[in-house]
Amino acid sequence: MDRPAKGITGGLTNYGDQRFAAFLRRSFAQSMGYSRTMLEKPVIGITWTASGFNNCHRGVPELVDAVKRGVLAAGGLPLDFPVTSLGEVFLNPTSMMFRNLMAMDVEEMVRAQPMDAVVLIGGCDKTLPALVMGAASADKPAIVLATGPMMTSRYQGERLGACTDCRRFWGRYRGGEIDDKQIDAVEQSLATTAGTCAVMGTASSMAIMLEVMGLMLPGTAAIPAVHADRLRAAEATGTAVMELVQSGRTIKDVVTQASIDNALRTLLAISGSTNAIIHLAAIAGRLGLKVDLDVLNTVSDATPVLVDLKPTGEAYMEDFFYAGGVGGLLRRLGPLLDLDALTVTGDRLGDLTPPGDTWIDDKIIRPTDAPIRETGGLVALFGSLAPKGAILKRAAANEALFEKTGRAVVFNGLQDLADRIDDPDLDVNEDDILVLANAGPKACGMPEAGYLPIPAKLAKKGVRDMLRISDARMSGTAYGTIVLHVSPEAAAGGPLALVRSGDLICISVKDRRLELLVDQAELDRRTPTPAPEPQTRGWMGLYNRHVTQAEEGCDLDFLMAEPR
Repeated sequence: MDRPAKGITGGLTNYGDQRFAAFLRRSFAQSMGYSRTMLEKPVIGITWTASGFNNCHRGVPELVDAVKRGVLAAGGLPLDFPVTSLGEVFLNPTSMMFRNLMAMDVEEMVRAQPMDAVVLIGGCDKTLPALVMGAASADKPAIVLATGPMMTSRYQGERLGACTDCRRFWGRYRGGEIDDKQIDAVEQSLATTAGTCAVMGTASSMAIMLEVMGLMLPGTAAIPAVHADRLRAAEATGTAVMELVQSGRTIKDVVTQASIDNALRTLLAISGSTNAIIHLAAIAGRLGLKVDLDVLNTVSDATPVLVDLKPTGEAYMEDFFYAGGVGGLLRRLGPLLDLDALTVTGDRLGDLTPPGDTWIDDKIIRPTDAPIRETGGLVALFGSLAPKGAILKRAAANEALFEKTGRAVVFNGLQDLADRIDDPDLDVNEDDILVLANAGPKACGMPEAGYLPIPAKLAKKGVRDMLRISDARMSGTAYGTIVLHVSPEAAAGGPLALVRSGDLICISVKDRRLELLVDQAELDRRTPTPAPEPQTRGWMGLYNRHVTQAEEGCDLDFLMAEPR
Protein backbone atom coordinates (compact mmCIF):
# COMPACT_ATOMS: atom_id res chain seq x y z
CA MET A 1 0.00 0.00 0.00
CA ASP A 2 3.03 2.27 0.36
CA ARG A 3 3.01 5.23 -1.99
CA PRO A 4 5.47 8.10 -2.34
CA ALA A 5 4.57 11.49 -0.91
CA LYS A 6 3.81 14.17 -3.49
CA GLY A 7 4.38 17.11 -1.18
CA ILE A 8 3.76 20.64 -2.30
CA THR A 9 3.57 19.67 -5.98
CA GLY A 10 0.68 17.24 -5.49
CA GLY A 11 -2.49 18.04 -7.43
CA LEU A 12 -1.10 20.91 -9.46
CA THR A 13 -3.23 23.84 -10.56
CA ASN A 14 -4.10 23.36 -14.22
CA TYR A 15 -2.45 25.91 -16.49
CA GLY A 16 -1.88 23.44 -19.31
CA ASP A 17 1.82 23.23 -18.36
CA GLN A 18 2.61 21.16 -15.26
CA ARG A 19 6.25 22.27 -14.96
CA PHE A 20 5.12 25.89 -14.99
CA ALA A 21 2.43 25.08 -12.40
CA ALA A 22 5.05 23.52 -10.08
CA PHE A 23 7.42 26.44 -10.62
CA LEU A 24 4.68 28.97 -9.85
CA ARG A 25 3.46 27.09 -6.75
CA ARG A 26 6.97 26.83 -5.29
CA SER A 27 7.52 30.51 -5.96
CA PHE A 28 4.35 31.55 -4.16
CA ALA A 29 5.01 29.12 -1.30
CA GLN A 30 8.45 30.64 -0.84
CA SER A 31 6.78 34.04 -0.51
CA MET A 32 5.47 32.72 2.83
CA GLY A 33 9.02 32.18 4.02
CA TYR A 34 9.42 28.45 3.39
CA SER A 35 12.79 27.16 2.21
CA ARG A 36 13.17 24.78 -0.71
CA THR A 37 14.22 22.15 1.83
CA MET A 38 10.92 22.42 3.70
CA LEU A 39 8.94 22.45 0.47
CA GLU A 40 10.42 19.07 -0.46
CA LYS A 41 8.92 17.39 2.62
CA PRO A 42 5.55 15.59 2.81
CA VAL A 43 2.72 18.06 3.38
CA ILE A 44 0.29 17.48 6.25
CA GLY A 45 -2.95 19.43 6.18
CA ILE A 46 -4.52 20.42 9.50
CA THR A 47 -8.14 21.55 9.65
CA TRP A 48 -8.67 24.91 11.33
CA THR A 49 -12.17 24.73 12.82
CA ALA A 50 -11.91 27.61 15.29
CA SER A 51 -14.30 30.54 15.03
CA GLY A 52 -15.51 33.45 17.09
CA PHE A 53 -18.89 31.72 16.93
CA ASN A 54 -17.65 28.40 18.34
CA ASN A 55 -16.96 28.23 22.07
CA CYS A 56 -16.22 24.49 21.92
CA HIS A 57 -13.25 25.10 19.62
CA ARG A 58 -11.60 27.88 21.60
CA GLY A 59 -8.60 25.61 22.15
CA VAL A 60 -8.11 24.68 18.48
CA PRO A 61 -5.25 27.17 17.83
CA GLU A 62 -3.19 25.55 20.61
CA LEU A 63 -3.97 22.09 19.26
CA VAL A 64 -2.90 23.12 15.75
CA ASP A 65 0.44 24.36 17.12
CA ALA A 66 0.96 21.10 19.01
CA VAL A 67 0.14 19.00 15.93
CA LYS A 68 2.64 21.07 13.96
CA ARG A 69 5.35 20.22 16.51
CA GLY A 70 4.71 16.53 15.99
CA VAL A 71 4.68 16.83 12.20
CA LEU A 72 7.90 18.85 12.11
CA ALA A 73 9.67 16.46 14.48
CA ALA A 74 8.70 13.56 12.22
CA GLY A 75 9.96 15.28 9.07
CA GLY A 76 6.84 16.77 7.53
CA LEU A 77 5.60 20.22 6.54
CA PRO A 78 2.38 21.10 8.43
CA LEU A 79 -0.05 23.51 6.77
CA ASP A 80 -3.31 24.42 8.47
CA PHE A 81 -6.34 25.48 6.45
CA PRO A 82 -9.79 26.79 7.39
CA VAL A 83 -12.96 24.79 7.00
CA THR A 84 -16.51 25.50 8.08
CA SER A 85 -16.84 25.87 11.86
CA LEU A 86 -20.07 24.65 13.46
CA GLY A 87 -20.85 26.25 16.81
CA GLU A 88 -23.95 24.37 17.99
CA VAL A 89 -25.81 27.17 19.79
CA PHE A 90 -24.83 29.93 17.35
CA LEU A 91 -26.41 28.53 14.16
CA ASN A 92 -29.91 29.10 12.82
CA PRO A 93 -32.06 27.17 12.24
CA THR A 94 -29.86 24.32 13.50
CA SER A 95 -26.28 23.14 13.17
CA MET A 96 -27.54 19.90 11.61
CA MET A 97 -28.51 21.89 8.53
CA PHE A 98 -24.81 22.67 8.00
CA ARG A 99 -23.11 19.37 8.83
CA ASN A 100 -23.25 18.24 5.21
CA LEU A 101 -22.04 21.65 4.01
CA MET A 102 -19.01 21.29 6.25
CA ALA A 103 -18.46 17.74 5.00
CA MET A 104 -18.49 19.00 1.41
CA ASP A 105 -16.06 21.77 2.35
CA VAL A 106 -13.68 19.28 3.99
CA GLU A 107 -13.91 16.82 1.10
CA GLU A 108 -13.20 19.40 -1.57
CA MET A 109 -10.38 21.20 0.27
CA VAL A 110 -8.63 17.95 1.24
CA ARG A 111 -8.88 16.71 -2.32
CA ALA A 112 -8.02 20.00 -4.04
CA GLN A 113 -5.06 21.19 -1.95
CA PRO A 114 -1.59 19.64 -2.00
CA MET A 115 -1.53 17.49 1.14
CA ASP A 116 -0.31 13.93 1.56
CA ALA A 117 -2.40 13.37 4.69
CA VAL A 118 -4.68 15.38 6.95
CA VAL A 119 -5.25 15.81 10.68
CA LEU A 120 -8.93 16.41 11.36
CA ILE A 121 -9.34 18.62 14.45
CA GLY A 122 -12.87 19.07 15.75
CA GLY A 123 -15.17 18.60 18.68
CA CYS A 124 -18.57 20.32 18.66
CA ASP A 125 -20.83 17.45 17.84
CA LYS A 126 -21.73 17.93 14.14
CA THR A 127 -18.09 18.82 13.44
CA LEU A 128 -16.57 15.40 14.10
CA PRO A 129 -18.89 13.47 11.76
CA ALA A 130 -18.60 16.21 9.12
CA LEU A 131 -14.80 15.96 9.20
CA VAL A 132 -14.86 12.17 8.91
CA MET A 133 -17.53 12.14 6.20
CA GLY A 134 -15.57 14.62 4.10
CA ALA A 135 -12.19 12.97 4.57
CA ALA A 136 -13.65 9.53 3.87
CA SER A 137 -14.99 10.76 0.55
CA ALA A 138 -11.74 12.57 -0.30
CA ASP A 139 -9.90 9.27 0.28
CA LYS A 140 -6.59 10.66 1.52
CA PRO A 141 -4.85 9.38 4.67
CA ALA A 142 -6.48 11.00 7.71
CA ILE A 143 -6.45 10.89 11.50
CA VAL A 144 -8.85 12.53 13.95
CA LEU A 145 -8.00 14.71 16.96
CA ALA A 146 -10.88 15.70 19.25
CA THR A 147 -10.88 19.02 21.07
CA GLY A 148 -11.98 17.33 24.31
CA PRO A 149 -14.76 17.98 26.85
CA MET A 150 -15.18 20.90 29.25
CA MET A 151 -14.38 20.64 32.92
CA THR A 152 -17.25 21.03 35.38
CA SER A 153 -18.08 24.07 37.50
CA ARG A 154 -20.06 24.76 40.71
CA TYR A 155 -23.25 26.53 41.73
CA GLN A 156 -23.97 26.89 45.47
CA GLY A 157 -21.77 23.88 46.13
CA GLU A 158 -23.45 21.76 43.46
CA ARG A 159 -21.38 20.42 40.59
CA LEU A 160 -22.55 21.59 37.16
CA GLY A 161 -21.72 20.63 33.60
CA ALA A 162 -23.19 21.68 30.28
CA CYS A 163 -25.59 20.72 29.15
CA THR A 164 -27.70 18.16 31.01
CA ASP A 165 -27.68 20.48 34.00
CA CYS A 166 -28.77 23.32 31.68
CA ARG A 167 -31.99 21.43 30.98
CA ARG A 168 -32.49 20.33 34.56
CA PHE A 169 -32.28 23.87 35.91
CA TRP A 170 -34.36 25.31 33.07
CA GLY A 171 -37.07 22.76 33.86
CA ARG A 172 -37.01 23.89 37.50
CA TYR A 173 -37.22 27.52 36.37
CA ARG A 174 -40.21 26.79 34.11
CA GLY A 175 -41.86 25.02 37.01
CA GLY A 176 -41.39 28.02 39.30
CA GLU A 177 -38.94 26.30 41.67
CA ILE A 178 -36.20 28.88 41.13
CA ASP A 179 -36.42 32.59 40.28
CA ASP A 180 -34.81 34.93 37.73
CA LYS A 181 -31.86 35.74 39.97
CA GLN A 182 -31.08 32.08 40.55
CA ILE A 183 -31.34 31.07 36.88
CA ASP A 184 -29.04 33.98 35.97
CA ALA A 185 -26.48 32.69 38.47
CA VAL A 186 -26.77 29.18 37.03
CA GLU A 187 -26.27 30.62 33.54
CA GLN A 188 -22.90 32.02 34.67
CA SER A 189 -21.78 28.66 36.04
CA LEU A 190 -22.74 26.08 33.42
CA ALA A 191 -19.99 26.35 30.81
CA THR A 192 -16.76 27.81 32.17
CA THR A 193 -13.89 26.28 30.14
CA ALA A 194 -13.06 25.54 26.54
CA GLY A 195 -14.27 22.23 25.17
CA THR A 196 -17.40 20.30 24.31
CA CYS A 197 -20.25 19.44 26.67
CA ALA A 198 -19.11 17.85 29.92
CA VAL A 199 -21.60 14.97 29.79
CA MET A 200 -22.26 12.06 27.43
CA GLY A 201 -23.72 14.32 24.76
CA THR A 202 -23.23 13.96 21.03
CA ALA A 203 -19.68 15.36 20.96
CA SER A 204 -18.45 12.96 23.65
CA SER A 205 -20.36 10.04 22.11
CA MET A 206 -18.83 10.69 18.69
CA ALA A 207 -15.29 11.09 20.05
CA ILE A 208 -15.52 7.79 21.93
CA MET A 209 -17.02 6.00 18.92
CA LEU A 210 -14.34 7.35 16.58
CA GLU A 211 -11.61 6.11 18.91
CA VAL A 212 -13.23 2.66 18.96
CA MET A 213 -13.52 2.82 15.16
CA GLY A 214 -9.74 3.26 15.11
CA LEU A 215 -9.69 6.77 13.63
CA MET A 216 -7.80 8.51 16.44
CA LEU A 217 -4.90 7.57 18.68
CA PRO A 218 -5.85 5.28 21.57
CA GLY A 219 -6.57 7.05 24.83
CA THR A 220 -7.22 10.47 23.30
CA ALA A 221 -11.03 10.75 23.00
CA ALA A 222 -11.85 11.68 26.59
CA ILE A 223 -8.93 13.92 27.65
CA PRO A 224 -10.39 17.20 28.97
CA ALA A 225 -9.91 20.13 26.62
CA VAL A 226 -7.84 22.12 29.13
CA HIS A 227 -5.64 19.22 30.29
CA ALA A 228 -1.97 19.23 29.27
CA ASP A 229 -2.43 15.67 28.00
CA ARG A 230 -4.68 17.08 25.30
CA LEU A 231 -1.71 19.02 23.86
CA ARG A 232 0.55 16.00 24.17
CA ALA A 233 -2.08 13.97 22.31
CA ALA A 234 -2.06 16.60 19.57
CA GLU A 235 1.72 16.39 19.23
CA ALA A 236 1.57 12.58 19.12
CA THR A 237 -1.15 12.80 16.46
CA GLY A 238 1.15 14.99 14.37
CA THR A 239 3.86 12.35 14.64
CA ALA A 240 1.46 9.49 13.87
CA VAL A 241 0.08 11.11 10.73
CA MET A 242 3.53 10.91 9.14
CA GLU A 243 3.35 7.11 9.25
CA LEU A 244 0.07 7.35 7.37
CA VAL A 245 1.85 9.22 4.57
CA GLN A 246 4.11 6.22 4.07
CA SER A 247 1.45 3.53 4.45
CA GLY A 248 -1.20 5.37 2.44
CA ARG A 249 -3.93 4.10 4.78
CA THR A 250 -7.18 6.01 4.34
CA ILE A 251 -10.44 5.97 6.27
CA LYS A 252 -11.82 3.55 3.68
CA ASP A 253 -8.98 1.15 4.48
CA VAL A 254 -9.50 1.39 8.24
CA VAL A 255 -13.28 1.42 8.62
CA THR A 256 -15.13 -1.79 7.77
CA GLN A 257 -18.58 -3.04 8.70
CA ALA A 258 -16.94 -4.52 11.80
CA SER A 259 -15.76 -1.02 12.77
CA ILE A 260 -19.28 0.37 12.34
CA ASP A 261 -20.75 -2.47 14.41
CA ASN A 262 -18.13 -1.91 17.13
CA ALA A 263 -19.07 1.78 17.25
CA LEU A 264 -22.76 0.90 17.46
CA ARG A 265 -22.21 -1.46 20.38
CA THR A 266 -20.03 1.13 22.09
CA LEU A 267 -22.76 3.74 21.70
CA LEU A 268 -25.19 1.40 23.45
CA ALA A 269 -22.73 0.63 26.25
CA ILE A 270 -22.11 4.30 27.01
CA SER A 271 -25.83 5.16 26.62
CA GLY A 272 -24.70 7.79 24.17
CA SER A 273 -26.52 10.40 22.14
CA THR A 274 -29.43 9.60 19.85
CA ASN A 275 -27.78 11.98 17.35
CA ALA A 276 -24.86 9.57 17.08
CA ILE A 277 -27.10 7.06 15.29
CA ILE A 278 -27.67 9.59 12.50
CA HIS A 279 -23.98 10.55 12.34
CA LEU A 280 -22.78 6.94 12.33
CA ALA A 281 -25.26 6.14 9.56
CA ALA A 282 -23.94 9.09 7.54
CA ILE A 283 -20.29 8.02 7.99
CA ALA A 284 -21.21 4.46 7.06
CA GLY A 285 -23.08 5.69 3.98
CA ARG A 286 -19.98 7.55 2.76
CA LEU A 287 -18.13 4.21 2.87
CA GLY A 288 -20.78 2.01 1.30
CA LEU A 289 -21.62 0.51 4.70
CA LYS A 290 -24.82 0.54 6.77
CA VAL A 291 -26.31 1.07 10.21
CA ASP A 292 -29.30 -1.29 10.40
CA LEU A 293 -31.95 -0.38 13.00
CA ASP A 294 -33.03 -4.01 13.34
CA VAL A 295 -29.42 -4.86 14.16
CA LEU A 296 -29.44 -1.98 16.64
CA ASN A 297 -32.29 -3.62 18.54
CA THR A 298 -30.64 -7.04 18.53
CA VAL A 299 -27.32 -5.64 19.74
CA SER A 300 -29.01 -3.37 22.29
CA ASP A 301 -30.68 -6.32 23.99
CA ALA A 302 -27.29 -7.99 24.38
CA THR A 303 -25.24 -4.94 25.44
CA PRO A 304 -25.27 -3.61 29.01
CA VAL A 305 -24.89 0.09 29.85
CA LEU A 306 -21.53 0.28 31.62
CA VAL A 307 -20.76 4.00 31.88
CA ASP A 308 -22.32 6.07 34.69
CA LEU A 309 -22.47 9.50 33.07
CA LYS A 310 -25.15 12.15 32.74
CA PRO A 311 -27.78 12.20 31.35
CA THR A 312 -28.19 8.48 32.12
CA GLY A 313 -26.10 8.47 35.31
CA GLU A 314 -24.44 11.00 37.60
CA ALA A 315 -20.81 11.52 36.53
CA TYR A 316 -19.12 13.76 33.92
CA MET A 317 -16.59 13.25 31.12
CA GLU A 318 -13.63 14.27 33.28
CA ASP A 319 -14.62 11.42 35.64
CA PHE A 320 -14.73 9.01 32.69
CA PHE A 321 -11.24 10.11 31.67
CA TYR A 322 -9.79 9.57 35.14
CA ALA A 323 -11.70 6.29 35.50
CA GLY A 324 -9.85 4.73 32.58
CA GLY A 325 -11.41 6.35 29.52
CA VAL A 326 -12.00 4.46 26.30
CA GLY A 327 -9.22 2.01 27.18
CA GLY A 328 -11.04 1.05 30.37
CA LEU A 329 -14.28 0.69 28.45
CA LEU A 330 -12.59 -1.55 25.87
CA ARG A 331 -11.19 -3.68 28.67
CA ARG A 332 -14.72 -4.24 29.97
CA LEU A 333 -16.55 -4.40 26.65
CA GLY A 334 -13.85 -6.23 24.66
CA PRO A 335 -15.48 -9.70 24.54
CA LEU A 336 -18.49 -8.15 22.78
CA LEU A 337 -16.40 -6.35 20.13
CA ASP A 338 -14.59 -7.45 17.00
CA LEU A 339 -11.04 -6.88 18.23
CA ASP A 340 -9.56 -7.74 14.84
CA ALA A 341 -10.83 -4.47 13.40
CA LEU A 342 -8.03 -2.30 12.01
CA THR A 343 -7.04 1.07 13.47
CA VAL A 344 -5.37 4.13 11.99
CA THR A 345 -2.04 3.10 13.52
CA GLY A 346 -2.10 -0.17 11.58
CA ASP A 347 -2.69 -2.19 14.75
CA ARG A 348 -5.74 -4.29 15.57
CA LEU A 349 -8.20 -2.85 18.06
CA GLY A 350 -7.34 -5.73 20.38
CA ASP A 351 -3.65 -4.78 20.29
CA LEU A 352 -4.53 -1.37 21.74
CA THR A 353 -6.73 -2.66 24.58
CA PRO A 354 -5.04 -2.13 27.98
CA PRO A 355 -3.79 -5.24 29.83
CA GLY A 356 -6.02 -7.03 32.31
CA ASP A 357 -4.32 -5.57 35.39
CA THR A 358 -5.08 -1.97 34.31
CA TRP A 359 -6.86 0.02 37.05
CA ILE A 360 -10.42 1.01 36.18
CA ASP A 361 -12.80 2.90 38.45
CA ASP A 362 -15.73 0.50 38.87
CA LYS A 363 -18.06 3.32 39.94
CA ILE A 364 -17.76 5.07 36.57
CA ILE A 365 -16.98 2.21 34.15
CA ARG A 366 -18.89 -0.74 35.52
CA PRO A 367 -17.93 -4.40 35.15
CA THR A 368 -20.27 -6.31 32.83
CA ASP A 369 -21.66 -8.28 35.79
CA ALA A 370 -22.67 -5.06 37.59
CA PRO A 371 -23.94 -2.72 34.85
CA ILE A 372 -25.98 0.46 35.11
CA ARG A 373 -28.58 -1.31 32.99
CA GLU A 374 -28.74 -4.85 31.64
CA THR A 375 -29.57 -3.64 28.13
CA GLY A 376 -28.28 -0.93 25.81
CA GLY A 377 -29.18 2.72 26.06
CA LEU A 378 -31.04 3.06 22.71
CA VAL A 379 -33.76 1.16 20.87
CA ALA A 380 -35.51 1.56 17.53
CA LEU A 381 -39.31 1.49 17.29
CA PHE A 382 -41.36 0.61 14.21
CA GLY A 383 -45.05 0.61 13.34
CA SER A 384 -47.81 2.50 11.57
CA LEU A 385 -46.53 5.82 12.95
CA ALA A 386 -42.88 5.09 12.10
CA PRO A 387 -42.70 2.69 9.12
CA LYS A 388 -38.95 3.24 8.72
CA GLY A 389 -38.17 3.57 12.39
CA ALA A 390 -37.83 5.96 15.30
CA ILE A 391 -35.33 6.13 18.17
CA LEU A 392 -35.84 6.14 21.94
CA LYS A 393 -33.04 6.65 24.46
CA ARG A 394 -34.56 4.27 26.96
CA ALA A 395 -31.72 4.56 29.46
CA ALA A 396 -32.58 8.23 30.04
CA ALA A 397 -36.36 7.70 30.05
CA ASN A 398 -39.13 6.79 32.49
CA GLU A 399 -39.92 3.08 32.24
CA ALA A 400 -43.43 3.75 33.53
CA LEU A 401 -44.18 5.29 30.12
CA PHE A 402 -42.76 2.43 28.02
CA GLU A 403 -46.05 0.52 27.61
CA LYS A 404 -48.75 3.11 27.10
CA THR A 405 -51.74 4.18 25.04
CA GLY A 406 -52.53 7.86 25.22
CA ARG A 407 -54.26 10.78 23.56
CA ALA A 408 -52.20 12.87 21.13
CA VAL A 409 -51.78 16.61 21.61
CA VAL A 410 -50.38 17.72 18.27
CA PHE A 411 -48.22 20.72 17.32
CA ASN A 412 -47.57 21.44 13.66
CA GLY A 413 -44.09 22.87 13.50
CA LEU A 414 -41.89 24.88 15.80
CA GLN A 415 -43.87 28.11 15.74
CA ASP A 416 -47.08 26.32 16.67
CA LEU A 417 -45.22 24.64 19.53
CA ALA A 418 -43.84 27.96 20.77
CA ASP A 419 -47.23 29.67 20.47
CA ARG A 420 -49.31 27.09 22.35
CA ILE A 421 -47.19 24.95 24.68
CA ASP A 422 -47.61 27.35 27.62
CA ASP A 423 -51.14 28.47 26.82
CA PRO A 424 -53.14 27.99 30.04
CA ASP A 425 -56.12 26.92 27.90
CA LEU A 426 -54.16 24.12 26.15
CA ASP A 427 -56.21 20.93 26.35
CA VAL A 428 -53.57 18.65 27.86
CA ASN A 429 -53.02 16.44 30.89
CA GLU A 430 -50.03 14.47 32.10
CA ASP A 431 -51.31 11.20 30.60
CA ASP A 432 -51.42 12.68 27.09
CA ILE A 433 -48.73 12.28 24.43
CA LEU A 434 -47.14 15.43 23.01
CA VAL A 435 -46.60 15.14 19.25
CA LEU A 436 -44.55 17.50 17.08
CA ALA A 437 -44.78 17.21 13.28
CA ASN A 438 -42.84 19.00 10.53
CA ALA A 439 -39.57 19.28 12.43
CA GLY A 440 -37.61 16.73 10.36
CA PRO A 441 -34.70 17.14 7.92
CA LYS A 442 -36.71 18.33 4.91
CA ALA A 443 -39.08 20.49 6.95
CA CYS A 444 -36.53 22.67 8.74
CA GLY A 445 -33.19 20.87 8.99
CA MET A 446 -34.16 18.58 11.91
CA PRO A 447 -33.43 20.84 14.89
CA GLU A 448 -33.01 19.66 18.47
CA ALA A 449 -36.66 20.43 19.13
CA GLY A 450 -37.69 16.89 20.06
CA TYR A 451 -37.15 17.76 23.70
CA LEU A 452 -40.60 19.33 23.82
CA PRO A 453 -41.01 21.33 27.02
CA ILE A 454 -43.55 20.14 29.54
CA PRO A 455 -46.56 22.50 29.22
CA ALA A 456 -46.18 25.25 31.82
CA LYS A 457 -49.43 24.47 33.60
CA LEU A 458 -48.30 20.87 34.10
CA ALA A 459 -44.72 21.81 35.01
CA LYS A 460 -46.03 24.01 37.78
CA LYS A 461 -47.92 20.99 39.15
CA GLY A 462 -44.67 19.05 39.34
CA VAL A 463 -44.91 17.02 36.10
CA ARG A 464 -41.33 16.32 34.99
CA ASP A 465 -41.78 13.84 32.13
CA MET A 466 -44.33 12.95 29.47
CA LEU A 467 -44.18 10.77 26.39
CA ARG A 468 -43.13 13.01 23.49
CA ILE A 469 -42.93 12.00 19.81
CA SER A 470 -41.51 13.91 16.82
CA ASP A 471 -39.55 13.77 13.59
CA ALA A 472 -36.98 16.12 15.18
CA ARG A 473 -33.79 15.37 17.11
CA MET A 474 -32.84 16.17 20.69
CA SER A 475 -29.52 17.04 22.24
CA GLY A 476 -27.47 14.14 23.46
CA THR A 477 -27.35 15.96 26.78
CA ALA A 478 -31.14 15.70 27.20
CA TYR A 479 -33.25 13.15 29.06
CA GLY A 480 -36.88 12.08 29.18
CA THR A 481 -39.26 9.64 27.48
CA ILE A 482 -38.83 11.09 24.02
CA VAL A 483 -39.29 9.28 20.69
CA LEU A 484 -37.26 10.92 17.94
CA HIS A 485 -36.34 10.66 14.25
CA VAL A 486 -39.79 9.36 13.23
CA SER A 487 -39.37 8.28 9.61
CA PRO A 488 -40.57 9.11 7.09
CA GLU A 489 -40.92 12.62 8.48
CA ALA A 490 -44.16 14.55 8.07
CA ALA A 491 -42.74 16.78 5.31
CA ALA A 492 -41.78 13.68 3.31
CA GLY A 493 -45.29 12.26 3.44
CA GLY A 494 -44.90 10.24 6.61
CA PRO A 495 -47.91 9.21 8.76
CA LEU A 496 -46.93 11.84 11.35
CA ALA A 497 -48.52 14.43 9.03
CA LEU A 498 -51.91 12.75 9.52
CA VAL A 499 -51.99 12.69 13.32
CA ARG A 500 -54.63 14.92 14.92
CA SER A 501 -55.12 15.97 18.52
CA GLY A 502 -57.32 13.39 20.22
CA ASP A 503 -56.00 10.43 18.23
CA LEU A 504 -54.82 7.46 20.26
CA ILE A 505 -51.16 6.42 20.00
CA CYS A 506 -49.74 3.20 21.42
CA ILE A 507 -46.11 2.68 22.35
CA SER A 508 -44.61 -0.65 23.38
CA VAL A 509 -40.89 -0.55 24.02
CA LYS A 510 -41.03 -4.27 24.84
CA ASP A 511 -42.41 -5.05 21.38
CA ARG A 512 -40.51 -2.18 19.68
CA ARG A 513 -43.79 -0.77 18.36
CA LEU A 514 -45.15 2.73 17.75
CA GLU A 515 -48.70 2.66 16.41
CA LEU A 516 -51.27 5.27 15.41
CA LEU A 517 -54.62 3.76 16.43
CA VAL A 518 -56.72 5.35 13.71
CA ASP A 519 -58.71 3.48 11.09
CA GLN A 520 -57.05 3.48 7.65
CA ALA A 521 -60.26 4.72 6.02
CA GLU A 522 -60.20 7.75 8.32
CA LEU A 523 -56.55 8.39 7.52
CA ASP A 524 -57.35 8.22 3.81
CA ARG A 525 -59.90 11.02 4.28
CA ARG A 526 -57.41 13.32 6.00
CA THR A 527 -55.28 15.98 4.39
CA PRO A 528 -51.66 16.04 5.65
CA THR A 529 -50.80 18.97 7.89
CA PRO A 530 -49.09 21.59 5.70
CA ALA A 531 -45.31 21.45 5.72
CA PRO A 532 -43.18 24.62 5.74
CA GLU A 533 -42.59 26.17 2.34
CA PRO A 534 -39.36 24.55 1.11
CA GLN A 535 -36.28 26.70 0.68
CA THR A 536 -35.18 26.96 -2.95
CA ARG A 537 -32.15 29.22 -2.74
CA GLY A 538 -28.49 28.38 -2.09
CA TRP A 539 -27.33 25.75 0.35
CA MET A 540 -30.72 25.32 2.01
CA GLY A 541 -32.36 24.71 -1.35
CA LEU A 542 -29.77 22.07 -2.27
CA TYR A 543 -30.12 20.50 1.17
CA ASN A 544 -33.91 20.34 0.96
CA ARG A 545 -33.87 18.72 -2.48
CA HIS A 546 -31.33 16.02 -1.65
CA VAL A 547 -31.31 15.29 2.10
CA THR A 548 -32.09 11.69 3.04
CA GLN A 549 -34.16 10.53 6.00
CA ALA A 550 -32.78 9.83 9.47
CA GLU A 551 -32.15 6.09 9.00
CA GLU A 552 -29.79 6.93 6.12
CA GLY A 553 -27.95 9.58 8.11
CA CYS A 554 -29.59 12.76 6.72
CA ASP A 555 -26.76 12.99 4.19
CA LEU A 556 -27.16 14.31 0.66
CA ASP A 557 -28.18 11.44 -1.60
CA PHE A 558 -25.57 12.22 -4.28
CA LEU A 559 -22.69 12.05 -1.77
CA MET A 560 -23.39 8.53 -0.53
CA ALA A 561 -21.16 5.72 -1.78
CA GLU A 562 -22.28 2.61 -3.59
CA PRO A 563 -22.72 -0.32 -1.17
CA ARG A 564 -19.56 -2.32 -0.64
